[in-house]
Amino acid sequence: MPHRIVTVAADLWTRVLSYGVKFGVVGLIGFVVDVGVFNLLRVGVVGEDHFWQSPIGAKIASVSIAIIVNWIGNRYWTFRDHRRKNFILEFVEYVAVSLGGMLIGLVCLYVSHYVLGFDSLLADNISSNVIGLGLGTVFRFAFYRFWVYGHHRADGRTVLAEAVDAQRALYEEPDSANGVEGPSESREASQ
Repeated sequence: MPHRIVTVAADLWTRVLSYGVKFGVVGLIGFVVDVGVFNLLRVGVVGEDHFWQSPIGAKIASVSIAIIVNWIGNRYWTFRDHRRKNFILEFVEYVAVSLGGMLIGLVCLYVSHYVLGFDSLLADNISSNVIGLGLGTVFRFAFYRFWVYGHHRADGRTVLAEAVDAQRALYEEPDSANGVEGPSESREASQ
C-alpha cells in the first residue's frame, strides 16, 4: 500500500504538479509585466485622455504584452517537451487561449468598474489582477496543458520521440539481444 501511494504521488507530480509549479513561475513573471504595464498606463505615464489609459484599454495592452512573455516562458521551459515544430500554429492556439483568459479578467473588471461603480485604481486592480486573473489562470492552465501542449498533438516533440522508439522496435530483433535465435539467425545457421 505505501508503495502504491508513492507511485501515485510520483505519477501525479510528473503529470500535473511539476507543470503547475513551472506554470506558476512563468505566470508570476507575466503577472509582474501585466500589473506593471496596467498601472503605468492607468496613471498616465504614456499620456492622458486616450483609450490606453482607460481601465479596459490598459488591461488589453498589459495582457497582450504579458501573453508574449508567458508564451516564451511556457514554450521553452514549462512545456518544453511538448512544444511543437509548427510554432506559428502553437502561438495562434496559445493566443486564443490567452484571449479567453483575458476575457474572463475583462468581464470581472467591467462588472466591477462600470456596473458596480468601484472606480478606484485599487478596485480596478482587485477585480482584474486578483479575481479575474485567478479565474483566468485556472482556465489557461487547463487549456495550455491539455490542448496547446497536449500529449495528443500530432507534431509534438514527445510524439516524435515515441515514433523513433516505435521505429527502433520494428527494425531491431529483440530476441537476438537476449541470446535467443531470431528467425533470420536460424535461417542463416541452416544454410
